[in-house]
Parts: sequence; structure tokens; C-alpha cells
Amino acid sequence: MERTYHKQEINMTSALMTRINELISHYPEDKRKSALLPVLHEVQDAHENWLSIELMNKVAEILLIKPIEVYEVVSFYTMYNQRPVGKYMFEFCQTSPCCLNGVEDLMDYTCEKLGVKVGEPTADGLFEVRGVECLGACGYAPMMQLGDFYKEHLTAAKIDQLIADCKNDTILLHDK
Repeated sequence: MERTYHKQEINMTSALMTRINELISHYPEDKRKSALLPVLHEVQDAHENWLSIELMNKVAEILLIKPIEVYEVVSFYTMYNQRPVGKYMFEFCQTSPCCLNGVEDLMDYTCEKLGVKVGEPTADGLFEVRGVECLGACGYAPMMQLGDFYKEHLTAAKIDQLIADCKNDTILLHDK
């Protein structure tokens, strides 16, 4: 499989470094690596929701670990993005309860509506559709995550409204 290299500006602001140091302080000095997941979240949030090789190397440098230790984590967890992604990531749960309640049809509907395939951002960089593993809201199927929030009991009409709200920039993605 061919890999595309994406350039990313690294901007480790003083506010970001303060937050990273606060996260590191929660662990013993000889266990700095324990802060890796929360540090990656903070760094990714501060860098347009993705992590370049250079940025992962910077995290390794800050945590005093080898870069491969960061790559292993980033490549394992789907919550870390290794390329530019859509601002509004529609992450549909694809486990049994959601599938039994029509999530695959809703994913197809959403992709058709946005003119993309699963896993590719729209040309304007606003949207991306992904299938993910269980989001733990089986009783509310079909559902998806958008930013920090769950969107439950989905229908085509609800998808249309979510797309419209995103285009109008009236969707809250994070609760912090």
C-alpha cells in the first residue's frame, strides 16, 4: 500500500506545553510514558486533529521515549489520525446492534450525500465518514460519534440535519 506524506506545521505553544507538563506531573518521574495517551490527545487537538511523523517524534522527545513507542500507540488506536481528516468526523458504530438497526445503510446514505467513500474527506475538508468499533451505546442504535458527542437513534432525516448543522457551523464538537 502506498503511503502519502502530509506536511504539518508543528506549533507547541506555551499553553500546550503547560497542559502537557501538567499531564506528565500526574505520573512518577520514571513513568513519564504513562502520560502518552492523554498527551497525544492534547497534541492532536492542537494540530487540526491529526499527528504527523514529526509531531509524534516531538511527543517522544517530550516524554523521553523512543519514537517507535509513540508510533505503536498511534497506529493501534483509531482515535489518533495519521493524516489530515475532515473537520466533522462521522464515526458510525459498526457492531452488531447498530448493523441490525441499519447503520450500514445510513453510512451509505451519508457517503452518497457527501460524495465520498468511507475513510476519505470531502474536497472542502469539512466531512469524513468512518466505521468504528463499538461505541458502547447499543440501546440507542443505530448511532455514531461526532466529536465528543453521541448521535443516537439515527435516521436519514437526522443525518440530513447533522450535515446542515455542520455546514452552518452550529455543531458543538467538544465539551471542553
